[in-house]
Amino acid sequence: MKVVQFTDALGPGGKERQLIELLKGLNAESGIDCELIVMADDIHYSYLDKLDIPLYILQRQSKKDPIIFLKLFKLLKQIQPDILHSWNSMCSIYALPVVKLLGIKFVNGFLRNAPPPISIKNKDWLRSKLTFPFSDAIVANSIAGLDAYHVPSRKAYYVHNGFDIARIANLPDSEEVRNRLGVETDKIVGMVAAFSDKKDHATLLSAAQIILSERNDVSFLMVGDGYNLETCRDKILPQFKNRIKFLGKKTKVEEIVNIFSVGVLCSTDYGEGISNSIMEYMALGKPVIATDCGGNRELVANGETGFLIGQGNIKELTAKIIQLLDQTDLAAKFGEAGYKRIISEFSLEKMTGNFINLYNQILL
Repeated sequence: MKVVQFTDALGPGGKERQLIELLKGLNAESGIDCELIVMADDIHYSYLDKLDIPLYILQRQSKKDPIIFLKLFKLLKQIQPDILHSWNSMCSIYALPVVKLLGIKFVNGFLRNAPPPISIKNKDWLRSKLTFPFSDAIVANSIAGLDAYHVPSRKAYYVHNGFDIARIANLPDSEEVRNRLGVETDKIVGMVAAFSDKKDHATLLSAAQIILSERNDVSFLMVGDGYNLETCRDKILPQFKNRIKFLGKKTKVEEIVNIFSVGVLCSTDYGEGISNSIMEYMALGKPVIATDCGGNRELVANGETGFLIGQGNIKELTAKIIQLLDQTDLAAKFGEAGYKRIISEFSLEKMTGNFINLYNQILL
């Protein structure tokens, strides 16, 4: 079986992380050849070099470059794959006429969110209506994503993200990381997320300043960058700037999450699919507090591995953070249960096996 993975970019996002994880898993399987097509040459994941997978760059001159249709046709005619798996809605638009002309099976896999409800103004909604009728399979990383886009049941598949547990082996000493980051407090609350309209940093920053006004044993770490970073930084009162740290984009996220006491993910009404950040928290045994939306409900077991809270609810978030900081036994219990859940339900092996089953089904 030969499968081509087709995506727009390989930056530091969650979708890109999962594509790399899948390539790792498929590369270890016999009888499956993978090749990768990317529409940008800025590749964040150096691990790709270790996989020795053929990589093709189809550089776009614009976001809707029509020449890509011709370039993709020539390339796929040369590769002759059995399946093309698209990871982006514009990639699906480019792929659709090409796979139909060449008789290639098409896995439409750009559903990575679960907006409630999806607006007809959303570009992905329009692209879903254009491509779903002609797709052999439509795969989301959450059940919530399938529901949000009203995917026809006969074509609908979900494959939860998988976590490669090898990523957390041989992490540096926690004290070394704390010293490097200049963290002096015993407790740390952290959030790993891009500063975009899809994430609700404002709610966490408001809760953080309430907590810091009452106690001096905790710091807050914000990992990620994006267009809302400076706006969020400007919200911090001067007296709290040394205990709310904005770390920017980091390649070694696991070693930072490893020093968290609590992992938080606040989201807007964009609707999460399956969050890689939450998976990282859980894999490293951290209790989770997350917005009750989309695929977060499929990942976080409320009251067992962490807490799900209302969107934008500063009071509830503040209370839950304080509870987990003070009730260390409960935090440890949640963390242990979260680790076990990742191992049993969200492993790299399980995700890889589910995709292989999907590929086999559409080739029957």
